[in-house]
Order: sequence, then structure tokens, then C-alpha cells
Amino acid sequence: MCTVLGYCGVGGSYETCKKSLETAISRGPDMTRILPAGDGFLGFDRLAIMGLTDEGMQPFVRNGNACVCNGELYGFRPVKEQLISLGYSFASDSDCEILLPLYEQKGCEMFADLDAEFALILYDGKADTFIAARDPIGIRPLYYGYDAAGTIVFASEPKMLTAICEKIMPFPPGHYYKDGVFTCYCDPAHVDGYSDDSQEEIAVHIHDLLLAGIKKRLDADAPVGYLLSGGLDSSLVCGAAAREMDRPLRTFSIGMDVDAIDLKYARQVADYIGSEHREVIISRDDVIDALEPVIRALGTYDITTIRASIGMYLVCKWIHENTDIRVILTGEISDELFGYKYTDFAPDAEAFQKEAEKRIREIHMYDVLRADRCISVNSLEARVPFGDLAFVDYVMHIDPEKKLNRYGIGKYLLRHAFEKDALIPESILMREKAAFSDAVGHSLKDDLQEYAEGIYTDEEYERRRKAYTHAMPFTKESMLYREIFEKYYPGQSELVVDFWMPNRDWEGCDVNDPSARVLANYGDSGV
Repeated sequence: MCTVLGYCGVGGSYETCKKSLETAISRGPDMTRILPAGDGFLGFDRLAIMGLTDEGMQPFVRNGNACVCNGELYGFRPVKEQLISLGYSFASDSDCEILLPLYEQKGCEMFADLDAEFALILYDGKADTFIAARDPIGIRPLYYGYDAAGTIVFASEPKMLTAICEKIMPFPPGHYYKDGVFTCYCDPAHVDGYSDDSQEEIAVHIHDLLLAGIKKRLDADAPVGYLLSGGLDSSLVCGAAAREMDRPLRTFSIGMDVDAIDLKYARQVADYIGSEHREVIISRDDVIDALEPVIRALGTYDITTIRASIGMYLVCKWIHENTDIRVILTGEISDELFGYKYTDFAPDAEAFQKEAEKRIREIHMYDVLRADRCISVNSLEARVPFGDLAFVDYVMHIDPEKKLNRYGIGKYLLRHAFEKDALIPESILMREKAAFSDAVGHSLKDDLQEYAEGIYTDEEYERRRKAYTHAMPFTKESMLYREIFEKYYPGQSELVVDFWMPNRDWEGCDVNDPSARVLANYGDSGV
């Protein structure tokens, strides 16, 4: 990951920008640079992944324009060759160096053409204006606010803006900002019609598009590692990557010291694909000690996100402290596309589809945020193959009637697509997966709830939770998370729209805890 900052007009200073960048230095520990841009500044903290020489350092400057980008532009090499044929020259091997030439060629139309995970801020010197944009899923983070003078400021993380802006907001994915207006250039959740592909045609497309999404994310000039939980999604990513690579993968799992569910399954996958596998074992004390730094890193109070982040944060911390790895592939976004335990309760296909659209539009505040922060706070870069734009677009256009769980197992279409490949053991391919926080160990969730119960009396809880009118805490655990959040992000609760919970309007989903363990259909997921 890298850190970007854009102070887009009067009111800022070099020192203000420097202090802001320092708050997120773990995202880009290699080098920092701040340059004047018009009446403002562009700043950048670098984590070198592509084009490792000093020439790949940003901001990039060309013909009076300047740009900073936290991103990976997939397939950039043929685009670069085309630009060279048009007379452009390049000083580095960085993928992001092509952005200013593309802007000269296409203006803001270039954003819809990018196959990328990115958040960028660009200064147009001729027009003396700032432009910002974010990828359609929101895999790369970007936030904004206004300083006391009304100048807009963009930054990679909200903690960079707390000393500058009164209100901080997430930059909407799939939009670009120019001249005070946010314009949508791509909404991957918008579906105006469904594919009429047969089930077998669907399987072929899912298979080929996901493999392509994984393959393009293996391109890095820095060492790559893989999070392997033992569930379907991360196992498929690892299995596909193992077949592509000419050397063993380096895979990592994490589990509680008393009841980790998925370590044994991750080990089966690792043995099957021949990876160099490492298990990181944690205790109750590790979980409780990680709680505050995790919430500070995340900038959220959401229960699901925090529970699932503790294991991810700790395994990435171990990777950072014990290896030379800089890039991590993960399995996020599959559940939102194909359904999860609670979507089995969808009353019909239309309701399933609406839920999927909502989740994809909001995922940048939840699972995608979790992957970004847990990985980047440990100076690593996250890559998310299930968020590949072509893959997401196709899956969102599958007739939701075919996605409903009428097969006796969740995410059947994804499983069926890889039955013939033998990328992973069949027992893993057809195994129901536990929620990540539960798979690390049922005791993780139980320890957190018990810890929170010991902090508040019933009377204290009822009194203190009513201080929050937006996203009011509804358990002592959520109260604890909210109070830690407010310590670091006072008054910024609208960074998250609400709690990531099952759809309580559906019969069987009116529950008071986000864990799938509380649902009637959890079954063998936790075995």
C-alpha cells in the first residue's frame, strides 16, 4: 500500500501535510515526498511494489500536471507500449507512471478504462484544478473533508484528516471529483438485466474470469504471500496461484490456541498445493491486547469488521515482522457476490439481488476496509482477486434465481465452476466455511463478548449507549467498540453507514449478533 494526500487549495502548508502523512506512515514506509501543486500540495508515502527504483517515486510530474496514486494498474504494460508508440517516454517501471499520459489523452474518461485498484489525486496545471478518483469497488481507500477555509482535502485514511477537517467522509467508489462535483463513472452494483447463460456456461465464465483475476494479481516486483484460512475462497486463490507459479507459495493461517476451527483445513490445502505454510497461534490476551490498535487502524465500530480484523491484523503483523513479503492476496468479496449464510433466508430472487447490490456498494466500509487496514498498517499491500471488475460484473449479472441456495450448499455456482480443475481438495471445495472470526476460534468472539460484559453494568450500558444517536450500540460489545472508536475519531460515526448485520427484515434473520453462528442454518460450518 501507499499513502496519498491532496490539499487542494489555500489553507494548507508543507508542515500540515507532513504531519498528516506521518499518521499513516505504515502504509508507505519507504519514502515520503510533498510537492506544491497550484495553491495546494500533493503528498505521497511509498511502499515500493512495482518499479522499485527511486524513479518510481511519486508525485509524478509531467507538462505542468502532477499525480499521486495508491494503486495497481493491471495490464499496464501494453498500455505503456501504446503510449510509447505515441511518443511518450517513461523514467521508471512503475505502473502508475502511465496515468498522466493517459490523462493528457483522455481526461477524466480514462477512469472508466482502467483495470485497476486505485485511489488517486491529480493536479491539472493548465486548468489549475484538482481531480480525485477511486476504483469502482473501493478496494483502495480514499476519504475527504473540508478545512476551516472550505478547501477540500483528500487522504488515504480518516486519521490523516482528524486534525484538519470537522467532518470526514468516504470518497464514493466508482466516482471522480472535479470542480466541486462527484461524478459516477462506474457502478458495479447496477444491473439492468440478467444473463441468459446456462448453468454450465456460467461455470465456464466464473472459472475463466476468476483465474484471470488471480493471474494478473501475481505480477509484482516485491515478494508475494497468501492468507489461507482453509475456507473456499482463500483456498481457491491459493490453489490457482500455485498452479501458475514456478515456485512454492508462502501461505499463512491464524488460529486461537484452544479451538481454532480452520487450521486443519488450511493445512490440508497447503499440503495439497505444496506451499511453504506457517501457522500463527494466538491467545485470549493477544486478542484483547489487539482490540484498541485494530479499531484505531480500522476507523470503524462495526462488530463484524472488528471481530474478523483481529485475526487478520495479527497474522499480517507476524508476516511483517518475520518475512520479507510485501504483497498479500486475500479472498474477500466472494460472499457478497454469491451469498452467505443469511442470504439463504432471502424470500425470493429479487430480494437476494437487492441485498447483493447493497452489499457491493457498501463493502468498501466493511470487508474491503478490513483487508486494507489490517494489511496496510503492517506495511503490506492487499490484492483482492474476487474484486476483479470483469469478474464482479459478470457475477452480478447472473440470474439471481440461479444464485439462491437450492443446491444444499452455499455458493454452489462458484464451487461447481472449479470441480473439474482439482486446484484444491474436493473436501475443501465442497466444505461449508465458518465466519472468519469464528474460524480463527469460537473463543475469539466469546472472549470479546465476555470482556465487554465485564466493563459495563447493565445500568451503565443503557445510559452510555443513548449518547449516540447514529448507529446506537445494541450490545455491550458494540458499546465497547464505539467508545474506543470515539477516542480516535470523535463525532465521525458516519464514516460507516450502519452495522454489517443480516437483513433483519427477512424471517430467520432478526438476530442481535452478526455471527452466522446465531442463524438456524449454521450447521456444519463450525466443525
